[in-house]
Amino acid sequence: MLEALGRFQQAHTYSTVLISAEDHRVVDVLPTREAGPLAAWLARHPGVEIICRDRASAYAEGARLGAPDAVQVADRFHLWQGLGRAVETCVAAHRDCLRHPSPSGMLPRAIQDPGWPQDGSEPVGRRAERKKAAHALVHDLFAQGQSRRAIARHLGWGLNTVLRYANAPSWQDTFRENRPRPSRLDPYKPYLERRFAAGCTSVTHLHNELLANNAPVTYQMARAHIATLRGTPAGTPTRPPTVRQVAGWLTRHPTTLSEDDQAALKDVLARCPELDTAAGHIRGFGEILIARLGATLPTWIDAVDASQLPGLTNFALHMLRDLDAVTAGLTLHWSSGSIEGAVNRIKRIKRQLYGRAGFHLLRKMILLQ
Repeated sequence: MLEALGRFQQAHTYSTVLISAEDHRVVDVLPTREAGPLAAWLARHPGVEIICRDRASAYAEGARLGAPDAVQVADRFHLWQGLGRAVETCVAAHRDCLRHPSPSGMLPRAIQDPGWPQDGSEPVGRRAERKKAAHALVHDLFAQGQSRRAIARHLGWGLNTVLRYANAPSWQDTFRENRPRPSRLDPYKPYLERRFAAGCTSVTHLHNELLANNAPVTYQMARAHIATLRGTPAGTPTRPPTVRQVAGWLTRHPTTLSEDDQAALKDVLARCPELDTAAGHIRGFGEILIARLGATLPTWIDAVDASQLPGLTNFALHMLRDLDAVTAGLTLHWSSGSIEGAVNRIKRIKRQLYGRAGFHLLRKMILLQ
C-alpha cells in the first residue's frame, strides 16, 4: 500500500513524498507533484493495491496511469476541509441573514469576548489541524506497540511532546486552557467595584485612592478593570455573528457548542431557511463520514444538487469527478494521517540544512531517516 499525498516546499518548488501506510515508512521522494513522475514510479513498482491521496487531479491521473488496478482512496480530512470551505461560501452568500439582531438582544459570549475559549467548543484553524494530525499519528504508532521513547526518536520530537499527545484522550485535550493569570490588582477589585457602583467612575481618582492605601498597582491595571466594569453602554446595537463564526458553528458537532453558540445558531437558522437546509446537508455528510456510509453518497449529492445552495452544490458536484476515490475514502479505514509526521520530519531536515540543500541531498537524507 502506498500514500502519494505529502508535499514539501523549497523556494516554491514542490515535491511528492511516497509513504507506506502500513509501517509509515518513507518509500521515495519525487522531484515534482505532476502526474508523469508518479505514474512512472508506480509502473516501476507493480503490486500497489491501495493509494491514499488528496484530491489533486495530478495524483489521481498519475495513480490511474501507473497503477490502473489499484484502489484510490480520498483522504477524509481533506474532504471535511473542503466541506468547510464550501460552508463558508454558502454562509457568505446569505450574510444578510446574519445582520438582524437576535430577538433576545443578547450578544453571545463568543462575540463579546473572542479572546476567551468557550467551554465545549472545538478548536479550529491551522494550529488545530496540526494538533489533530499529531494526536492521530502518536496514537497510531502507540497502537502498533511502539514505546513513547521510540515514538519520540522516530518522529524527532521531544519526549514531553509525545507524552502530552499520548496521554490526551482526544486531540482537543492537547490545547492548554488560557486561564487568567493572578494579578496584583485582585485583592483590590472588590473595592473598585464598590466605588464604581457608588458612582465614582474616574480611573485617575480610583487609582489615587489605591495608591493612598499603598496598593502595588499601576494605572494601567486600574484602567483595564474599570473598562470591564463599564461594559457595553445601554442601547448599543449588538454585533451580528461573522461568516466564519456561523460556518464554524455549522461544521462543529452540536455537543461541542456552548449554550450561547447553540442559541445564536438557532436564531440564524430560524431567520434563513437556506442555511437551515444547508445545516441538514452538513449533518448528513458528517454522518456519512463518521459511520463510513460511502454507499449513500450519491443520494446525498442528489439532495444537495436539488437545493442549489452556493458553495455546497459545487462541492457536491465536484465529488462526482472523483466519485470512486471519495466513496472509498468514506467506506474504507485507510487514510493519509501518517503523512503529517513525515512532513514534519522533512521540515526538520530542511531546517538542519539551513534551506540550502538541493533535491538529491534532501531525498537521500529523508530516505535515510
